[in-house]
Amino acid sequence: MDNSDAFGSSTAPLTWHDFLERMRHPSAADFVKSIKSFIVSFLNNAPDAERDGAAVQEFLGNMEAAFRAHSLWAGSSEEDLESAGEGLEKYVMTKLFTRVFASIPEDVKADEQLQEKMALIQQFIRPENLDIKPSYQNEASWLFAQKELQKINMYKAPRDKLVCILNCCKVINNVLLNASISSNEDHPGADEFLPVLIYVTIKANPPQLHSNLSYIQRFRRQTRLVGEAAYFFTNMLSVESFIANIDAKALSMDEAEFEKNMESAQALLAGLSESSDNLYGQTDQNFEHVEPKPVSNSQSPVESSETNSKKNESDVKDHFSLDKTPSISDIQNIGADKLLKEEEVNQIFRDFPYFYSQAFVLTIGDVEDLLNNYKQLVFKYACLAKGLGMTASTPLETATDSEKRNVANPNDDMQKDLSEVLDYSKVPEEAAFRTQVDEGDENSER
Repeated sequence: MDNSDAFGSSTAPLTWHDFLERMRHPSAADFVKSIKSFIVSFLNNAPDAERDGAAVQEFLGNMEAAFRAHSLWAGSSEEDLESAGEGLEKYVMTKLFTRVFASIPEDVKADEQLQEKMALIQQFIRPENLDIKPSYQNEASWLFAQKELQKINMYKAPRDKLVCILNCCKVINNVLLNASISSNEDHPGADEFLPVLIYVTIKANPPQLHSNLSYIQRFRRQTRLVGEAAYFFTNMLSVESFIANIDAKALSMDEAEFEKNMESAQALLAGLSESSDNLYGQTDQNFEHVEPKPVSNSQSPVESSETNSKKNESDVKDHFSLDKTPSISDIQNIGADKLLKEEEVNQIFRDFPYFYSQAFVLTIGDVEDLLNNYKQLVFKYACLAKGLGMTASTPLETATDSEKRNVANPNDDMQKDLSEVLDYSKVPEEAAFRTQVDEGDENSER
């Protein structure tokens, strides 16, 4: 199997429907019992990284071997068996997630140290510090890679977290390849790829990087962490090691310049933190007694927004009467920072019906709803800008990466549990394969 095939095997859309159907078959009762028994037994043990990883790997291996020997999978293709293994891994690890993710003090400490170091270095690092050639520098495109990496905490299954890393790496790889073609240079290799991945990771500062990498390393089925997936993941491990040990020499700086930049970054972040605390405090004071009210049938949402806008206009102005009025972008950045720290961040977006939709599934009726929603959003945005004394000229960002949401209809406990797993731990869309999800995903994921 070549690298490309390995990548596809590791990240191709899964056919969940078949696995769900087989798990609710009466002859699968022993499988269901074994899975639930393992989970209960595992949760009763104290955390031990090495033992936990070995226990999960052994259980997944034994169960997959049992699948292959069972009549339910008689005559099944290798793809069907792979899907069964993926479904099992996702179900088990989502159930065990809170017990095994960042559960070791050493992992938590490493996360904090990495996040703090990246937050400082990202304030002054430049591509030149990592010897990235000008012809390969494309910070606008690298933003897409950063966004892919920042999604990693939205998912619980090891495979889904791995896909976020692979998406990031594939974006970088494609950008470098296009740059080499444009400049008639040799195809970029590891010497060109790794520095860009380091730069992108520092700029992205993904949450709990060490814990996420350790989680994938311990609990992703080892037989599937191969080929290109293994190559990119190994590069990310190298990135973590580089950042943890980064110093002046690593950034092609003299010691005095490096220390000065670090001190300036610390002062800057300390100031931003103080400003954020003040903003949070004033927000709590102004809105702690405000409760959402339903819109009556006789009142349109736009009218309701306009009324509320006029009613609170003076409060909003008083609320932001700081020495320096924060911009909409400032508030958005603060909100984004808080959002990334949410444990169930994708639960928030599930309240918005089209957030996980894809263009090809929209109907004419959906277009009308989307237009109305867009108008309301623009109105609220304009009110916010006006209240802050800003000009509402920044175009609203449109989402290009989305997932399809369809409601599963489970008929027994096992199917219900599996559907819940797939509901809040969805498979991230692969950047390398922008194709329609298959029937299995459509019937089991929201």
